[in-house]
Amino acid sequence: MSLAKEKPYFASPTDYEDDFHDWAFEQAELLRLRRFGELDLANLVEEVESMGREQRNALRSSYRVLIAHLLKWQFQPARRSRSWQLTIVRERANILDREHDNPSLKATAEAIADEAYRTARREASIETRLALDVFPIGCPYSLDQFRDQDFLPG
Repeated sequence: MSLAKEKPYFASPTDYEDDFHDWAFEQAELLRLRRFGELDLANLVEEVESMGREQRNALRSSYRVLIAHLLKWQFQPARRSRSWQLTIVRERANILDREHDNPSLKATAEAIADEAYRTARREASIETRLALDVFPIGCPYSLDQFRDQDFLPG
């Protein structure tokens, strides 16, 4: 259904700051109708860029969670659990899905994983109560190991 039909006050656009949800659907409808001159270009550009950043942030988050769990698995073997293993499986699937849908992110995965490692290392240290220096300064796992559904360290 067109917003023009659904919302008779479409001629009076919603302000980006007042109602983001309504604003977003109005912008989509304007694009569909090819009414480019009425678009809120400054905010629209900002939102499109934000969507791209969010994809990268989500991938980094999945790498962070995966790496933290691999570190815990490797450095605290007595505490290994099905929950840790399920988290590893889930985050690997998230990584593979996101990289499949965003090939440009897959091309920069090594840098993204390196960024994630710093935080993952600290999180693993806090959660395991092991000293930070127990964990390697650089990531001990390769991209192939991250993507290998059967790889578990140690």
